[in-house]
Amino acid sequence: MTRTAIYARFSTAMQSERSIEDQARLCIERAAREGWTITETYSDMAISGASMHRPGLQSLVTAAEKGQIDVVLAEALDRMSRDQADIATLFKRLTFHGVRVITLAEGEISELHVGLKGTMNQLFLKDLAAKTHRGLRGRVEAGRSGGGNAYGYNVVRNVNEAGEPERGERSINPEEAGIVRRIFVEFASGKSPKAIAHGLNADHVPGPRGKLWRDTAIRGHRQRGTGILNNELYIGRLVWNRLRYVKDPETGKRVSRSNPREEWIITDVPHLRIIDSELWDNAKARQEAIDATPAVKGIKASRFWEKKRKKHLLTGLLTCGACGGGFASIGRDYVACSNARKLRTCDETQSLKRDVLESAILDLLKQRLMEPEAVAAFIDAFTRSTNQARAGQDRARRDLERDLDRVTGKLRGLYDAIADGMRTPGLLAQLEDLEAQKAKLDAKLASPAPEPVRLHPNLSALYKRKVEDLTASLAEPSIRQQALDTIRRLISQVVVHHDDEQIVLELEGALTAMVHTAQAGAGYGIDGCSVKVVAGAGFEPATFRL
Repeated sequence: MTRTAIYARFSTAMQSERSIEDQARLCIERAAREGWTITETYSDMAISGASMHRPGLQSLVTAAEKGQIDVVLAEALDRMSRDQADIATLFKRLTFHGVRVITLAEGEISELHVGLKGTMNQLFLKDLAAKTHRGLRGRVEAGRSGGGNAYGYNVVRNVNEAGEPERGERSINPEEAGIVRRIFVEFASGKSPKAIAHGLNADHVPGPRGKLWRDTAIRGHRQRGTGILNNELYIGRLVWNRLRYVKDPETGKRVSRSNPREEWIITDVPHLRIIDSELWDNAKARQEAIDATPAVKGIKASRFWEKKRKKHLLTGLLTCGACGGGFASIGRDYVACSNARKLRTCDETQSLKRDVLESAILDLLKQRLMEPEAVAAFIDAFTRSTNQARAGQDRARRDLERDLDRVTGKLRGLYDAIADGMRTPGLLAQLEDLEAQKAKLDAKLASPAPEPVRLHPNLSALYKRKVEDLTASLAEPSIRQQALDTIRRLISQVVVHHDDEQIVLELEGALTAMVHTAQAGAGYGIDGCSVKVVAGAGFEPATFRL
């Protein structure tokens, strides 16, 4: 039995999720023809192929390291990676573990494919970036926007003589322009960006993209030209190419870099001016005065931005039960509702000690989330999700079988007609068409029907033991980060409720990750976002609800 894992990916949010299904379907058909057994389908949606930090791809590599697969099947090599160094590293790791890589486009991948295709994909990315940059520069030099839309302006949609859209045209939004002037006037008169943001939110003024105003959106970064107070477009000057973006090879994320001033492209656009020169100069003078204060000089001297923030167990997972906002760090050891502390739009200002929260969450993961009552709901939800997913597959398979019966019946009639002596050109063409339809239907039905998923009878005990092992691993510096990442994947969200004098936590567990942790492979084919298991516990006194 050849254990085969399928990998599929599409790169941007503009593409359809059906791209994943289309890639997987073609791979399933190929596996059926070869007689391979599909063990898992891994996928990444709207993630660039230039990044190796993709959850689906990392899970695939982990399965290979555990000896769970023999073949990786993908539509093409660039679905796995477009980066030359990354594809070489990935190929080496898979080959080391005895896993073959086969694609529909290139066949079985060898060192030659890695070298040639990796180089071609890398050149494709570089050439695409250069062409895009060249096109944007021409647009900016013509007085149009090079991308994105600043607060205070409307996107103008026109078409040229050829009927193609004219991109980059902008016009002043009168209502938002008035808010921009208000911000400049209040800042120049002595108000801080935080006070300005609070005032705008108190007056129910929608911020950029309809969200609440934050001081960072107003303050921005002077050297990088970001933020309301630093946007030179407000004085009729379009500045482009101030920054360039490169991908961090460690994280795969884009990082901005400042370009030399001589590389900036500056175009005067007086019709887009919102702020007069005097008001702009007054705001700049106040910024310089603030930068000259001892406190700001000390902060800059510390170069705090070079210090990597430590990632904690609950980073990005905490949600305020009162307003639905996220949590932010308060000092070194505490967290609190960000909307309450920074925006003043929530009344839950109490801060909570991070290590107490983490301890409670680990207890929920170990003791509460997989208690017998929770397991019963867990298995019920899992079964319903499985049945829903499989029902669609079964219906599609029955439709194919009906189509095959219909085509087969027509073919029998034509065969009988030919046996009786009928010989016409139309009959032969019809016969060839039906035989082609039958071949396609046979290929689609050749893939095996989904096997039923059976959960281990001691699922709760298995899960509890593995989470306890992960918790113990947090104390080991060498494997702490790996254990931290694994535990975080078990958690979809933690909602913090302030109930009288008691803090109540509601933990949403990610179903697929939980099943896979307790029983490897059991979560195949289930949408991990479709079903959640929820547990809750208060600190004083301890409570539980599902």
